[in-house]
Amino acid sequence: MLKIAGAAAGATVAGTALAAAPATAADGAFAHPGMLHTRADLHRMATQVKAGAEPYTAGFARLTANRHAQSTWTANPQATVYRGSGTPENYVTLYNDIHAAYQNALRWHITGDSAYADTARDILNAWSARLTRLDGSADRFLASGLYGYQFANAAELVRGHDGFELARFQKMMLDVFHPLSEDFLAHHNGSYITNYWANWDLTNIASVLAIGILCDDRAKVARAVEYFKHGAGMGSVKNAIPVVYADGLAEWVEAGRDQGHALLGVGLMGTICEMAWNQGIDLYGYDDSRFLKGAQYVAKWSLGGDVPYTSYTRKKGAPGIWSGSETASAAAAVDPAMARPIWAMIANHYTRRRGLDAPRLTKIAARFAPEGGGGDYGPNSGGYDQLGFGTLAFTRPRATAAEATASPTPTASGSGTSPSGVASATPSSSASPLGGRGGDLAATGSSDLSAWTAATGVAALAGGFLLLRRRDRARRDTGE
Repeated sequence: MLKIAGAAAGATVAGTALAAAPATAADGAFAHPGMLHTRADLHRMATQVKAGAEPYTAGFARLTANRHAQSTWTANPQATVYRGSGTPENYVTLYNDIHAAYQNALRWHITGDSAYADTARDILNAWSARLTRLDGSADRFLASGLYGYQFANAAELVRGHDGFELARFQKMMLDVFHPLSEDFLAHHNGSYITNYWANWDLTNIASVLAIGILCDDRAKVARAVEYFKHGAGMGSVKNAIPVVYADGLAEWVEAGRDQGHALLGVGLMGTICEMAWNQGIDLYGYDDSRFLKGAQYVAKWSLGGDVPYTSYTRKKGAPGIWSGSETASAAAAVDPAMARPIWAMIANHYTRRRGLDAPRLTKIAARFAPEGGGGDYGPNSGGYDQLGFGTLAFTRPRATAAEATASPTPTASGSGTSPSGVASATPSSSASPLGGRGGDLAATGSSDLSAWTAATGVAALAGGFLLLRRRDRARRDTGE
């Protein structure tokens, strides 16, 4: 792997220092639900929406307005899904159904209306009964990564719901998605290790991690964590964020490529960190909070600020086929209106959960609040790369000093406390919603929400380009 000589690392992050947290997979049982959302998170969303609290109600309004979040949605499962090549190239069907399953499941947990849970369950059951293969060009590895982690998150929200075929769904994830994700991380489609930009690794790290959680497979979780820390590809944290500057910002390598891909990468790394956190693993704080420094860099740059960029040259191609190189020497031009629903999750972790000062994250999260989800950011695949709805899902009260310095602790089987220290509600094995029908839900509001509620609307995503194995070719999607 081509190494980049960077400026001196180790600059401190402004604000409260983080206490040491475990960097290996948590001991004991897996927490369920325990990917992007814990039982405490779902409890908080339902409580705040029921109370009419902002910005939760604005975030919930974005969810209910989305066409995917309707209980009338009907799945269209396919036996083989093609992305990049193949007939028909039908991956659009898959990602639309995944987002419908996720949005209906989330809506169920907030409202308590079982019609939404039934719709999510039926979508997931239909796909697990039919899908046997992902195929296409090298883009099939994007499909295994993106749709693998998203599918697993949707299933986690209806785990245990009456009629959900969990074992069959797990088998589909293990047979169809995981082999491709693992193969990419191990072999990178037979290419040079730097041929594929960071997002290709990050999608598949997220998929392996999510599938490991869904299937209670500790080896897969450990594999994803180890690759995040030490993997040879461009998606491991020190390769995706290769240079730490003296001002506490850290270069995001794909800032030298284009803004859309840099935003995608930040969102994917945040997704990995959040899922790991909810299983008791602190990747957010790994290597002196390297991800925080990289996210602040991208936030400043995306808002039109000047950022340094250390020239980066990568080798492209595949041994015995062709080889070449490409050099990025400066951060690319940006459109300050370009939006992806990635910032609320990251900003809330560092400023609310950890009590750190991250003004650029706070500013950009407020600018694009309330965040929507799949279907709100354009019709192409790039608008579906994140599950979204971060304003609703991740706005949280500011932690106490003790909570802010605590290590993450997973909540196994829906009991005990979440990493945020909020008591859990009902056991997860029942898959019961935490929403508006019945239940005495206590308010968990915060008095310092003003910085998060000054929204300026959401702009459409700009187009992007995908780098493929053998040549650069223009893509029709805002891609990976």
